[in-house]
Amino acid sequence: MQTALKDYLPLFKIRICSLITFSAVVGLISTASANISITNILFLIIATMTASASASAFNHYFDMDIDAVMKRTQKRPIPSGSIDSSKKTLLIAAVLFIAAILVSFNALNYMVSLHLFLGALVYAVIYTAWLKRKSWLNIIIGGLAGSFAVLAGGASAAPELCMLPVLLAITMFFWTPSHFWSFAIVHKEEYAKAGIPMLPVVIGDSKFFIIRNIQLIKSTTKEIAYKNFKASMVYLGALFLAVIIDIAIR
Repeated sequence: MQTALKDYLPLFKIRICSLITFSAVVGLISTASANISITNILFLIIATMTASASASAFNHYFDMDIDAVMKRTQKRPIPSGSIDSSKKTLLIAAVLFIAAILVSFNALNYMVSLHLFLGALVYAVIYTAWLKRKSWLNIIIGGLAGSFAVLAGGASAAPELCMLPVLLAITMFFWTPSHFWSFAIVHKEEYAKAGIPMLPVVIGDSKFFIIRNIQLIKSTTKEIAYKNFKASMVYLGALFLAVIIDIAIR
């Protein structure tokens, strides 16, 4: 049982799912009144993590061919052979997706379900299955997936669209390309080998997006790109923490 769990756990990209779920919780906190329901937070966490895990599992299933080509991803469960059937992964993705929609619809409201549905749809279908292999616009459009998580969090407290979650969603949308293109520069050769048209592969390293971003424009080395990648994580975390502190001290 422990071995099976260890084999399947990487399918769900826990760190990415946790960031997306944290984004949803920040969306809830930014919208909720002084009395924030712990129950709502728990159901939001469960639904968002489940929806994100579903999209991640589908990503592993659909990308198993290119994962086998890139050194960074060759040890993932499907290309490494630790999961003996890719169809199991597709089934898991479907079950998790249905569970996320049912939990969010019954325990929260239909708008949360809609946003989680759209977020998973963007990541799994529009980004993974459509744009990732065809256009450098892939991660720009794919950035909507994280934005929908923030909107889902806001909707769990107030189903109508509220300004602060919308602004946070817009911020996350524009944050994603700078964050991911830095990562793509670090792994540019692997993306090129797999035929994935990430912007640094198609146009070059210097077509870009401020202290780390400016450094990256001046010196498009992998070292600077990775520093920019880490700085973007710190930036987003600081922004979300600032929102939580602002709400708490009002």
